[in-house]
Amino acid sequence: MSDIAELEKQLSDFDPSRRREALQTLVDLARQGKVTFPPETDVVNMHCHTFFSFNAYGYSPTAMAWLAKRRGFRAVGIVDFDVLDGVEEFLEACDLLEVRGAAGLETRVYIPEYGDREINSPGEPGICYHIGIGFISGQAPAEVAGTLEGMRRRAAQRNQEIVARVNAYLDPVTVDYQRDVLPLSPAGNPTERHIVLAYIQAAARRYPDPAGFWAEKLAMPRSQIEEMIQDSAGFQNLIRSRLMKRGGVGYITPSPAMFPTLGELNRLIHACGALSCCAWLDGFSETERDAQGWLAFQVSNGAVALNIVPDRNWNVADEELRRQKVARLHEIIAAAGELHLPILVGTEMNSFGQKLVDDFDAPALAPYRQRFLDGAYFVVGHTLLQRALGLGYHSPWAREHFPERRCRNDFFTEVGRRAPAGARGTALFRSLGPSPSPQDILRALGS
Repeated sequence: MSDIAELEKQLSDFDPSRRREALQTLVDLARQGKVTFPPETDVVNMHCHTFFSFNAYGYSPTAMAWLAKRRGFRAVGIVDFDVLDGVEEFLEACDLLEVRGAAGLETRVYIPEYGDREINSPGEPGICYHIGIGFISGQAPAEVAGTLEGMRRRAAQRNQEIVARVNAYLDPVTVDYQRDVLPLSPAGNPTERHIVLAYIQAAARRYPDPAGFWAEKLAMPRSQIEEMIQDSAGFQNLIRSRLMKRGGVGYITPSPAMFPTLGELNRLIHACGALSCCAWLDGFSETERDAQGWLAFQVSNGAVALNIVPDRNWNVADEELRRQKVARLHEIIAAAGELHLPILVGTEMNSFGQKLVDDFDAPALAPYRQRFLDGAYFVVGHTLLQRALGLGYHSPWAREHFPERRCRNDFFTEVGRRAPAGARGTALFRSLGPSPSPQDILRALGS
């Protein structure tokens, strides 16, 4: 068992060849009966960040596919900030493991029409988190490649400005972006959380006992800092909150120039054959309180699905706040249903303490279990047909056969539900020829 644990750890090695080697060895062990997998259960996590942005558990795309197999997920989806670096690796791992998978990215965009209103990025009017899901490649077509590269470049620029500001405040504890921060990310796409870790490491190098330093810089009692340092995750969150979030010395007030517009991002998503997905926070902002109006605006601009992180919308200690959050959760799900938007759910896994998978047995979520499963099947069905034949959701083939969006949703959901997972699914579709009819596809899938 120790060898298996070591191989599972190797799945998240920064060296891609070591990740591939570990996965193949684990698959071979499974074929020999030395690793077993549980039956699938009715759970999915379609919003998992990997270490190509930040995963609180350190998981690579390969490790995420393995986690889904080992835990019996019906489906799993990765979503990284600003990059598509993990797409091929993840889908190839899903092929090998026979896991239903989908890959995407998340970024912040500027929406001019909402420039004076808060949307889903607290305290930042006009700025909106948005998701593209159902990518099959990490490469973007030439006509939109500049948008993808610009997202990576602007993220790096923001990071370096944060480091310059925090260095000035924490001096003599400083970090060098190239030397101390970039190596913490496997492909040069660090986040604020990587920067926090770099400062913690720098303080530990300079001071044998860094509690006094942090107590002074964070304006907190030393005894409290000493206690918090024992909780590595909580301490990292504290530093990020005090230094880099709104009100902190490293906080950068967002401006429209810092992000692509929603239109630019959607053009990138559509050119890649992927799906534009509205990201919902909690229903408390001025924009999200009008659930119907907000989703209608998104649909008019190309969104075909809705993403929710359910745990933060019911799993809160305060009873009255929980009641309000659950009520807003019900409202957004109802609004999505009226507009025929499949719902993708997940836990993100990019912050310490977030779950590996949502609890669909929780009273607030149980009534929507099938909706959540169907949302996963929907994007899996799109991914399978897009990879196999180029007949994804936005293809001329799909639009010709299913001009009504609701019917197109139902078809791709049924494909995702019934198709064999992994490489067997794409192989089956390719065996039908270049342009089978929807009836041919469903007949091949059986009942």
